[in-house]
Amino acid sequence: MDESTETRSPRLGRREYDVVVVGGGHNGLVAAAYLARRGLSVAVLERLGRTGGAAVSAEAFPGVPVRLSRYSYLVSLLPEQVVSDLGLDLRLVSRSTASYSPYRRDGVDGGLLVERPEGPATRQSFAALTGSDDAYEAWTAFYGEVEELARVVAPTLTQPLPRVDDLAARVPATIWRDVVERPLGEAVERRFADDLVRGVVATDGLIGTFASLHSPSLVQNRCFLYHLVGNGTGEWRVPVGGMGAVTDALLSSAVGAGAEVLTHADVRRVHAASAGAGAGGSGAEVTFVDAEGTHTVGARFVLSGVAPWTLAGLVGDPLDGVVKPQGSQLKINLLLDRLPRLRSGVDPAVAFAGTLHLAEGAAELEVAHADAVAGRVPTRMPGEVYCHSLTDPSILGPLAGTGAHTLTYFGLHTPAGLFAGDPGFAKVAVERAIASLDEVLLDPIASVVARDADGKPCIEAKTPLDVEADLQMPGGHIFHGDLEWPWAPARAALDAPAAAWGVETAHDGVLLCGSGARRGGAVSGLGGHNAAQAVLASI
Repeated sequence: MDESTETRSPRLGRREYDVVVVGGGHNGLVAAAYLARRGLSVAVLERLGRTGGAAVSAEAFPGVPVRLSRYSYLVSLLPEQVVSDLGLDLRLVSRSTASYSPYRRDGVDGGLLVERPEGPATRQSFAALTGSDDAYEAWTAFYGEVEELARVVAPTLTQPLPRVDDLAARVPATIWRDVVERPLGEAVERRFADDLVRGVVATDGLIGTFASLHSPSLVQNRCFLYHLVGNGTGEWRVPVGGMGAVTDALLSSAVGAGAEVLTHADVRRVHAASAGAGAGGSGAEVTFVDAEGTHTVGARFVLSGVAPWTLAGLVGDPLDGVVKPQGSQLKINLLLDRLPRLRSGVDPAVAFAGTLHLAEGAAELEVAHADAVAGRVPTRMPGEVYCHSLTDPSILGPLAGTGAHTLTYFGLHTPAGLFAGDPGFAKVAVERAIASLDEVLLDPIASVVARDADGKPCIEAKTPLDVEADLQMPGGHIFHGDLEWPWAPARAALDAPAAAWGVETAHDGVLLCGSGARRGGAVSGLGGHNAAQAVLASI
């Protein structure tokens, strides 16, 4: 470090802090709020001009006063404990429909409806698809077992890491095997006979994760568990006001507790303590750049809300041979003048209120994965559609009550490498995604999409490369890398607080507090909560 080229930032109140948080995403704000509430001095450094990371709301279309959840879009894993501990002014609302999956068989259009809560219409819908009650009974049995697993795992997410054998002893052996020990595709095929039902179950293992259902890596199983474990129920809810409401509540909590939050502060280097400096404080330094120059601030602890791959570059770890994460999703935000009618005849307000599955039969998912592995945009794009404005019309602003609605599409099996190899693939992927939606509609999307102030269709697409460019998430990976099991191996050393809470790095005093922590991923706040607990246990 060349001290002569650096200054102390005049916009921070101190030269030294107990904790400096790198990145003002939702996890960084959770950590800051917890630690500031315990009387520690905390500074949060955020590269962008606003906090929130991927959990933000934005007016995406010129002249259109609608606030879309631009990147992340639903909340499941955020523990009620965190909401209570931090006094968050936040309301999460249940969707009236869990999912609707349009299909066409023998020339007839139909749809598999899963209500929330499930009632007679759900059972009848399964029977109409499969010809008997067997599929629905298998469905309720499977998800009943998954809920047993979730009830055991969920409370541990805000505690020191349990060991795998301790959890396995508390969970029925069959569901533990199906979710934890064997590829998810095996359980799906054994338990369900219908291909569409198989696909609806399996997609929770593929959101943001590029894998075959039969991958021996079990990364799809880990993704599945995270999607079903939140608060013991796995329910995904809509934040009133959009995802930005989550960030706003966290920012208010952190600042109200005394944390200092500095935006437009681009961290360039983390000067970690040498190994063996001790867990009680590292004497680390963080160098960042803003409009006024280059500055350095000291810290006992540095919490990293950025991806581990990014952190490695900041601390100067060699990246030779380290594989950069690769995201695998296509996010399309739309604004419609009205909801389109579906070929099945179902009320659009029912079909779009939950998760609308498109081209997500189990066989279709595997074909799409094979296409992407071969370097091709899937011919039939598997994806899911959500209409948040049916649950929360407040995001529509002055357009509420006019018939207008938001629509969000999340596509699977679109790895970053596809778009890096051929930039034209982004246009192809968007066209195929919209085509997969049009297949099930009477009113093509082009006939109902709204126009912005410039007369352009209100359609915004984000590939993994766009996410990387916007948010500096390496490879556009929404989890900062492949998810890990939310527990420790049987013989893991858990003596140090950072290890016990699953937030350790190779550098003393530098902890993970983002999605790259062992129990990170999704909008959960778990990385921030657990990093804060590790710091408090160390001082």
